[in-house]
Amino acid sequence: MLSGKRILLIIGGGIAAYKCLDLIRRLRERGAAVTPVMTRAAAEFVTPLSVSALAGEKVYTDLFDLTDEAEMGHIQLSRVADLVLVAPATADLMAKMAQGMAGDLATTLLLATDTPVMIAPAMNVRMWEHRATQRNLEVLKGDGVSVVGPNDGDMACGEYGPGRMAEPLEIVDAVVGALADGPLHGKRIVVTSGPTHEPIDPVRYIANRSSGAQGKAIAAALRALGAEVVFVTGPADVAPPDGVEVVRVETAREMRAAVLAALPADAAVFAAAVADWRVVGASDSKIKKVAGALPTLAFEENPDILAEVSQMTEDRPGLVVGFAAETNDVIENATAKRTRKGCDWIVANDVSPATGIMGGSENAVTLISDTGAEAWPRMGKDAVARQLAARIADALV
Repeated sequence: MLSGKRILLIIGGGIAAYKCLDLIRRLRERGAAVTPVMTRAAAEFVTPLSVSALAGEKVYTDLFDLTDEAEMGHIQLSRVADLVLVAPATADLMAKMAQGMAGDLATTLLLATDTPVMIAPAMNVRMWEHRATQRNLEVLKGDGVSVVGPNDGDMACGEYGPGRMAEPLEIVDAVVGALADGPLHGKRIVVTSGPTHEPIDPVRYIANRSSGAQGKAIAAALRALGAEVVFVTGPADVAPPDGVEVVRVETAREMRAAVLAALPADAAVFAAAVADWRVVGASDSKIKKVAGALPTLAFEENPDILAEVSQMTEDRPGLVVGFAAETNDVIENATAKRTRKGCDWIVANDVSPATGIMGGSENAVTLISDTGAEAWPRMGKDAVARQLAARIADALV
């Protein structure tokens, strides 16, 4: 996937630097060449010898190395790569990047480059949440720097929260999405995911059961094939994938507005479990429990986003894919849904309790199109996503 691509990897001085050893290996497995640059602080956590051995290339550390300048000047070094990747991007490195400082080799390369830059932040949770770091992050995003992570997790300092560097395979996926000339390069695809929450009062709501895991996997698989993905997600259990445009919503009406705002698009995949109904006149204050008295709730229909987009006369995506989670008569109900909504494909799955699929890591789906129903074997949700993404690529290219 990265054959012929060169990554200039700048390793910052944080405990997460140890992950870069695996990151280098994973990048090279996919065909990339990795040129490593280490800050002086990085060498306190991993040795240049280890980094060089895994990269198969010399490690650059010193801005004023006359031998290296004779062989490859720092300006050239910053421009021969297809991507400059900073991992870990410490709070200090991010601040220096945002201010345009150039006091060592790493920061000079970053200031001198006209190559796309990606950072994988890693730091203590309090440092990550500090207003100065968040200001620097917004400056870097405004400068066109892409960001992968950080994740929530345990810190080396004993604290827990956001600031943990993304795992090597997550970073690799983001790099592939940024560089791979996949079959969906240049295509814009909208993906909806997760549940919607329809309020009863400020503390209660109705919703469908959905973790958002399948929608996330689909968005990541499409991004890996080169697509520009707009990921519209309800309040899901899983974090959104890296490398996509994330639009967070709560209700079905908010999701509808976000989808329409994302059009036009080449394709739309509606994997979200949108609530069919909402409460009429949701209370602005908590409804108090009164002994012997039950509240009366009236419902009204939510907008049918799939049907509305499928039946558009203008800005309709070239391919509209819906999902149908059924507990009985799966194929019959899903086929009828496809006809009723007017979408091109329906991905049907049996979520009856006996299957154990609802909330699990696997899925067993049937792809229903105008050519009939094609049953896929039970497999992990990531595998389902890759297979569906490949089919979408075949249809669009």
